[in-house]
Amino acid sequence: MKINKSTQIIGENVILVPYKKHHVLRYHEWMKSEELQHLTASEPLSLEDEYKMQQSWFEDSDKCTFIILSKSLFESTGNEIEAMIGDTNLFLNDPDDKECAEIEIMIAETTDRGKGFGLESVYLMLQYGIEKLDIKKYSAKISMDNQKSISMFTKLGFKEISRSEVFQEITLERIVDNEWRDWLKSRTLHAIINENYELN
Repeated sequence: MKINKSTQIIGENVILVPYKKHHVLRYHEWMKSEELQHLTASEPLSLEDEYKMQQSWFEDSDKCTFIILSKSLFESTGNEIEAMIGDTNLFLNDPDDKECAEIEIMIAETTDRGKGFGLESVYLMLQYGIEKLDIKKYSAKISMDNQKSISMFTKLGFKEISRSEVFQEITLERIVDNEWRDWLKSRTLHAIINENYELN
């Protein structure tokens, strides 16, 4: 999504940057993992197809993707590739309802899981969607055996609305009301949004 092509979101422990061509090789290495393919319901792609996918997502008005960086690692190295730990996405899949978005989160680096990076990234992404994309409703589709993600989204106030035995996934949903909006904002007061970010 071109709206975030120069957007950097700086949190306490993570930094979100737009998914660009120079990230693709590292991302491609991640997605060779059968575990990540299963958790994200993804099929393995060739490197060429991964580059095409990145370009397609960058230009698609219905997808908003950020790469998650370890803030401490990026600040110490200045290198986005070395600091990459995962990604987070918003999909505006319903052509009749552009105020509804599906959110995804992936912490690909196993050593960076369980440290709160995923939760903080979701806070930042949810808030970004509300403020910049005017999202009024969120959904999340999660593998039934991914209890950590189910628990995280449940704690965020998402409620299960359906489950698919065929795809072995559940769908959770959260309406953006004023109370939740204020609560989310209180979790992201520290965030800095830089809309003129370009990697040197």
